[in-house]
Amino acid sequence: MLENFDRFIFRFFVFWYICGVILLTFDILPPSLEWANTVFLVLTGVLGAIFLIKQYGRILGTVLSILIVIITFIVEGVGVHYGILFGDYFYNPDFGLILFEVPFTIGAAWLMVVSTTHVIARAYTWRIQNKWLEWLSYTLLGSLAAVIMDIVLDPVAFQVKEYWIWTAGGFYYDIPFSNFFGWFVLAFILHTVVYLTLQLVGKWTGYKDTYWEPRMVWLYVMVLIMFVILGVTHQLWLAVLISLVLSIPLVIGYNKWKES
Repeated sequence: MLENFDRFIFRFFVFWYICGVILLTFDILPPSLEWANTVFLVLTGVLGAIFLIKQYGRILGTVLSILIVIITFIVEGVGVHYGILFGDYFYNPDFGLILFEVPFTIGAAWLMVVSTTHVIARAYTWRIQNKWLEWLSYTLLGSLAAVIMDIVLDPVAFQVKEYWIWTAGGFYYDIPFSNFFGWFVLAFILHTVVYLTLQLVGKWTGYKDTYWEPRMVWLYVMVLIMFVILGVTHQLWLAVLISLVLSIPLVIGYNKWKES
């Protein structure tokens, strides 16, 4: 039972995900169940951590997970307090446990973002022989994949759910361009940390967990689909269109270029 507990977690997430999509799509989530959104985000982070541990070992996977969460909290904390990188914004107090004005769930969400986009970006770049070009290609593509997710995630989270509030508007659903630039920069930093750490310990290539690696791509697609559905139901057509146009070729390319 314990050996397959990680797989049970994934199946439980799928169940939670389906329930959440139904409740949110038809806007029948009662206020008393708003905490379910926090559980959803925590579960995505747990899945990201499980992948890293299964793929790279218990110690290294745990270290990478902790580094991602810590770096995220530092950057998000600076952003909330000083408006650096993302722009001027603040989080809704209802968005789970908040530490230093940053929700705990944000660290979990970024753990999911990095784990899923790591798998996608590595599939495109693992054949590159030059280390400098490999690092640059991997980090750029991983960061782009993260921004593609945010293109639909941020409008829904802001306009529909109000998980966070922008104090200064922008051309894209009143979201400043600095937010997407900030996503790219933070993702670039996190992917660089992952790449350098794996290269340092000699685990950039080698063992591949055939169960968890494809499920990270599934997780990426599932999160995108959920926000696309919410975008459609609330008529955020531009966000839906851009995210689909960019994400579909990305995922198709992963299936073509991934390691056999």
